[in-house]
Amino acid sequence: MSKPPKLSLKSIVAASVSSSVQGEHDAIQLPPALSPSSMERLRPLKERAKQMSVYLEPAVHDQLRDIAHAERKKMHALMLEGLDLLFKKRGASSIKQLNARVPR
Repeated sequence: MSKPPKLSLKSIVAASVSSSVQGEHDAIQLPPALSPSSMERLRPLKERAKQMSVYLEPAVHDQLRDIAHAERKKMHALMLEGLDLLFKKRGASSIKQLNARVPR
């Protein structure tokens, strides 16, 4: 006895479409197009952000890590909080305000 033919995704989709469309020709609704700024925000942070290295003395790193652990936050979030405080002190826009602007 011979083996039954292997199913492929193409044949499954074709069978599904042909059985559900028999005689009906409904238009397929596509999702609305996203604006460029919306599409930009869908990309992962690693792709849309600039990477910057920071060299910390071991004691500074340890203290930052300890605070992050105690507050159950990430060190990255604490560093962004520190940048926000710096921006506020200098009278510059906050990170939230900068992110709300239309990307260039």
